[in-house]
Amino acid sequence: MAKIVVDPITRIEGHLRIQAEVTGGRITDAWSSSTMFRGIEKILKGRDPRDAWFFTQRFCGVCTTVHSIASIRAVENALNTHVPMNAELIRNLIIGIQAVQDHVIHFYHLHALDWVDVVSALKADPAKTAALAASLSDWPLNSPTYFKSVQDKLGAFVKKGRLGPFGNAYWGHPAYKLPPEANLMATAHYLEALNWQREVIRIHAILGSKNPHPQTFLVGGMAIPIDPNSQNALNAEKIAEIGELLKKAKEFVEKVYIPDLLAVASFYKEWAGIGGGVGNYLSCGEYPLDNSGRPEKLWFPRGIILNKDLSRVYPIDQKKITESVAHSWYEGGDAGVHPWDEQTEAKYTGPRPPYEMIDTTQKYSWVKSPRYDGTPMETGPLATILVAYASGHKGAKGAVDMVLGKLGVGPEALFSTLGRTAARGIETLLVAQELPKWLDMLVANIAGGDLAIHNGEKWDPATWPREAKGYGWHNAPRGSLSHWIRIRDQKIENYQAVVPSTWNASPRDEKGQRGPYEAALVGTPMADPNKPLEILRTIHSFDPCLACAVHVVDPAGGELVNVKVL
Repeated sequence: MAKIVVDPITRIEGHLRIQAEVTGGRITDAWSSSTMFRGIEKILKGRDPRDAWFFTQRFCGVCTTVHSIASIRAVENALNTHVPMNAELIRNLIIGIQAVQDHVIHFYHLHALDWVDVVSALKADPAKTAALAASLSDWPLNSPTYFKSVQDKLGAFVKKGRLGPFGNAYWGHPAYKLPPEANLMATAHYLEALNWQREVIRIHAILGSKNPHPQTFLVGGMAIPIDPNSQNALNAEKIAEIGELLKKAKEFVEKVYIPDLLAVASFYKEWAGIGGGVGNYLSCGEYPLDNSGRPEKLWFPRGIILNKDLSRVYPIDQKKITESVAHSWYEGGDAGVHPWDEQTEAKYTGPRPPYEMIDTTQKYSWVKSPRYDGTPMETGPLATILVAYASGHKGAKGAVDMVLGKLGVGPEALFSTLGRTAARGIETLLVAQELPKWLDMLVANIAGGDLAIHNGEKWDPATWPREAKGYGWHNAPRGSLSHWIRIRDQKIENYQAVVPSTWNASPRDEKGQRGPYEAALVGTPMADPNKPLEILRTIHSFDPCLACAVHVVDPAGGELVNVKVL
């Protein structure tokens, strides 16, 4: 038996450590550990609930929009506030383009290099690469000249010894299977995606004033006015610009991302049987189609799937959500606690850095262990698409069947690392195709004379009850995000965030049940334990964001952890 430590996992947000045991060329056990501490919940206590969203978006430098909307929805839920439909549609546009941009960035810049050997691209024939790309789509840059220019640029990087983002990888690893031409095509699109994502997210600058950290969310609606006759409001010119950016987003997803995803996946079909994990999936649903707040009015449905059974989708009962600290560095008993009643009191009992191993029989992570009715749940694009597919969502069913058909695999392939990666592409495609429709709905409302953007009935704290509590769901790019708030005497009494990477990166709970990362790694074959590329493939398929799950807080400015790759 060999012991492997990957610390830190790179190409993610935050610090994640994986300890694994390998026997006979396969992982037999694994432990997920974060060495960072989150303390923003404590900072929020005593503050005005209407300001919470501005603080919570600082959980992370990437996931700013998602924490804003979850926080806003938690306060609106506590105060029983319904927002105007225009505000819901603008929110859909903001969070929708965030999802599309985030997923494309993940595929190319965080995950693709687990499957694409960039150095191999130097051996490709640009003409054959162009022929391959042209066989997949009519993207205008599919020419031998273009791919030759990318290859020359890559070669110049290599000659100078400056691989930049392509450095420090396992190039030449035996687990890489793409031919050189496919590697060159994917590398070219990696570079294209850098410019594309910068352009399409300008929608956030139009509707949110800036990105990251949008400024226009507001309890009760939005703070961006609608006035067709004002240059300082949302008008026809700005709506037209948004429409063009949505068109650009949709075109890249349809003609570059999805063809690349299918091309890469076709060489790695064995990964349809690897990385299945806990087999339980939670999706909170997303994109309201009215302002009622009812789950059945969400475009992506809300629900739970248990034991990989797609014949039934269970409703979510928020009372069944708990977080355990049995193996987490916090004070508290072993039994799980509901977020409304939860405290975040740090109690580090791990080894003093630097260290080689963490004793995983004890507490071993700053991430807590969320559970639903005592059961570990995976969340993320796979959960989103599985719940939608099993619920009869027309778009999801058509897209899933299309992907499975092109790959020549059955629905069971979804429960895997490959399925998780494919589901992210499917979600991106569906949202990119739907965004223009939500813009059209907004235009129709404005044309009909509806300019309402904010409901101020509960804005004055004098209208609030002495005590209130609420929760806000958001189906973020990385999965189901929930914020939980208790309000007393017009101030925040308690605040908790249960984020996607907390669900997925959770350590063992009081029953010894593995979290989704840990369970997904068990059984993974390893070609070379000294180059754990296979661990990266499965972990990256979840798109971890440990900055959301935990945060470093050290008022004295001292070193909290010394991280090195072993």
